[in-house]
Amino acid sequence: MKCAVLGDPIDHSLSPTLHQAAYAELEMSDWSYTSTRVQAGGLAKYVADLGGDWPPSRWRGLSVTMPLKREAYELARSMSPRARLVGAVNTLVRSSHGWVGDNTDLPGAVAAIRERAGEGFSCTSGAILGAGATAASTGLALAELGASRITLLARNPGAAGETIEMISRHPSKPVVSVLPLDSAVHGVDAVVSTVPAKAQTPDLIDRWASTPVVFDVVYDPWPSPLLSVAPGVAVSGLDLLVHQAVLQFELVTGRTAPLAAMRAAGEKALGILEPTPA
Repeated sequence: MKCAVLGDPIDHSLSPTLHQAAYAELEMSDWSYTSTRVQAGGLAKYVADLGGDWPPSRWRGLSVTMPLKREAYELARSMSPRARLVGAVNTLVRSSHGWVGDNTDLPGAVAAIRERAGEGFSCTSGAILGAGATAASTGLALAELGASRITLLARNPGAAGETIEMISRHPSKPVVSVLPLDSAVHGVDAVVSTVPAKAQTPDLIDRWASTPVVFDVVYDPWPSPLLSVAPGVAVSGLDLLVHQAVLQFELVTGRTAPLAAMRAAGEKALGILEPTPA
């Protein structure tokens, strides 16, 4: 059985490491997972070239990263409600009636926060640094966790309209606003950083590091400047990556994913010497 992660760039992806670790742990020797560079606009042709026969084709699942998530949304023959909510597909699962689209970024973010902050964690007010596609999915995750007020902190607030609209579609109808990135917001239960490590200036770190829950989607470099000083609950990009990969694995294979083995493989690849609890 064949699976792969597709995107551009793709050489940095840890997905093959995580999924191959799961196959090894469960002795699934007939499964393989590779990475392939597919440029924007090329997903439909790539998938068509895999062949359309069922069941002779051995292709079973595709992980889709940037810049292809919207293309995957358009390509899917059917999709999950959460993929429709996010407006993007990061997982394509082969079925007898074509490719089924799903999104594991949203539930993966929820699972990552709950693992670190506790199953009972509830968020009333959240902030997100950045206003792109990742801000949309993590904003929806904060809404899933109860946030009724979500503030986007953006370098270009005028370009945040699509992200605001997407988060506002959550059934709980959170109030979403946008401010410049250098703004301060008080009374926030959780902050999610989607900005690169180089954008995490000393002033930004001072404003947000003491938030009760700090979630940084960056996992390289490790730890990020923000997480390296956060004194409260810290949720990492590796936590997100592992939990969304666990869900992808289970969607594609129908088996329970070995989370601990997948996390350990990710930690080893990043050079983290002290494993975090599974």
